[in-house]
Amino acid sequence: MKAILGKKIGMTQIFDEEGRIIPVTVIEAGPCWIVQVRSKEKNGYEAVQLGFQEIKKEKNVPKPLLGIFKKAGIPPCRVLKEFKMAGFNVGDKVTVEIFTKGDVVSIAGISKGKGYQGVMKRHNFAGGPDTHGSMFNRAPGSIGASSFPSRVWKGKGMAGHMGNERVTVKNLTIVDVIPEQNLLLVKGAVPGGENGILQIWKVEA
Repeated sequence: MKAILGKKIGMTQIFDEEGRIIPVTVIEAGPCWIVQVRSKEKNGYEAVQLGFQEIKKEKNVPKPLLGIFKKAGIPPCRVLKEFKMAGFNVGDKVTVEIFTKGDVVSIAGISKGKGYQGVMKRHNFAGGPDTHGSMFNRAPGSIGASSFPSRVWKGKGMAGHMGNERVTVKNLTIVDVIPEQNLLLVKGAVPGGENGILQIWKVEA
């Protein structure tokens, strides 16, 4: 597996060789540091812990974490995530150069929070007529299920909290890699708003 952490910069569009417009998301990916390495002997599984976004002031880092960073000989990082990668040592740097143009990746992030929303926005309900005194409009309608089971089924589409949850989008193509600026250009949209933290990985066959 190849993996890196990044920050969503925003969306734009570029032109391919045939002059067609391609919508792309610009991601500032890395550089990331290998903070810790998990092994089967010690931890029961193989993985590495990546650190992203350097923290400038040491006083803002919890002392137990600060000890881990100093032991690894790397600057303190704001974001820490584990990936099932191998072949790295503590203190190594991971950059966008692990990816190449044309790679197909999966990207996970936290979606934009929408707050408390009704059934039409949250579940795409049709609603009722706006006119002729229907008194229905955007209401959810009946949720009961008669005398059996005399309760509301679990999972019933109702109004409630929407967004602000982890979303993974698979099979996104990397359109371009710009190593000197630590940028990835990915075709299409990815979860979250600007400056949202993203996990990017490619599972190798």
